[in-house]
Amino acid sequence: MRRISVALAAAIAVSGWGGQAMAAPAAPENRPQVRAEEPPFPYADCLRAAKQQRKETHAQATWHCDQLVKKGWVTPPKKKPAKKRK
Repeated sequence: MRRISVALAAAIAVSGWGGQAMAAPAAPENRPQVRAEEPPFPYADCLRAAKQQRKETHAQATWHCDQLVKKGWVTPPKKKPAKKRK
């Protein structure tokens, strides 16, 4: 009798039915993906971090973030429409 219960427990463990079937099913992940924790980071966040954390000027921060754009760590800045001159 003991051999049957050990064999049955081993079969249940191998099949994966043991603890997973009794646990609540995992909910599907339908929440929006927030990419602030992994590259590529937004360009505006790069500028803000360079100015606050590294105490860089705007020109230095722009150069630094442009270098990170070339490496693929930061997304390129959005192009603003050119202003019309009178």
